[in-house]
Amino acid sequence: MSKVLVLNASYEPLNITSWRRAIVLLLKGKAEQVEHNGKCVYSDFPLPTVIRLRHYVRVPYKEIPLTRRNILHRDSHSCQYCGYTGDDLTLDHVIPRSRGGDDSWENIVTACVRCNVKKGNRTPKEANMPLDYPPRKPHSGLYFEVTKHVKNGGHQEWRKYVIGI
Repeated sequence: MSKVLVLNASYEPLNITSWRRAIVLLLKGKAEQVEHNGKCVYSDFPLPTVIRLRHYVRVPYKEIPLTRRNILHRDSHSCQYCGYTGDDLTLDHVIPRSRGGDDSWENIVTACVRCNVKKGNRTPKEANMPLDYPPRKPHSGLYFEVTKHVKNGGHQEWRKYVIGI
């Protein structure tokens, strides 16, 4: 069947769980249904797509690692200069390292080899190559998982609960 977005009591996304686990939380009274897709588990029990916990759960902050895979995912596996999508993407420093640019979420984007070479050791403004989207740090690790489901065409109702999609 499908996955279910679990929200904290404050409506902030906590995680994604299976529909079975969501049903158990609902039946035990630990959560309430916020959204459903119209399908039913039983004749009068709709299958949830978003549930909210009744009591607030404190979650420790977890840093999202700056990795090639995470940057590619954030940028939707496309060149941030020309929009090319393919297998031969590289990582480009918006402000080159030789000019004081650092390795951070706000300074690294995906670029095709052609655009990376064309930009060279210049800033996007100097190279007259504007970015499609300014690079930014993702809000949470859950952001990646949720965007994967939303961009695949499913769970559009999750958009209103996650910042930055």
